[in-house]
Amino acid sequence: MKTVISTEKAPKAIGPYSQAIRAGNTLYISGQVPINPETGKIVDGGISEQTEQVMQNIAAVLEEANYTFDDVVKSTCLLSDMVNFAAMNEVYGKYYPENPPARAAFAVKELPLGVMIEIETIAVKL
Repeated sequence: MKTVISTEKAPKAIGPYSQAIRAGNTLYISGQVPINPETGKIVDGGISEQTEQVMQNIAAVLEEANYTFDDVVKSTCLLSDMVNFAAMNEVYGKYYPENPPARAAFAVKELPLGVMIEIETIAVKL
């Protein structure tokens, strides 16, 4: 059985997809971009500010589904430029101080709305 997870505390989907899907004990969170859900706009600033907003959006979806960052087992970080990797990593690491999840991070040609980062997340209740 699959359950659609949705919260007003994270940006609304900008296409035909759900913020997250729970299937059994696994939560699949769609790629989150740095949109402030209160304003509907991309946050001002650089990669650090954008990564912080993305992580806050992930936190909101996790919370709505009754998961935490401790339940995250895999992240995929898409960057507009690998020059931003170190700054992204610094912010990202604050959310996983111990036992971080598996992760892939790579640069792509372009991201939705011209943002610098998008992160998709998988969490599991063990």
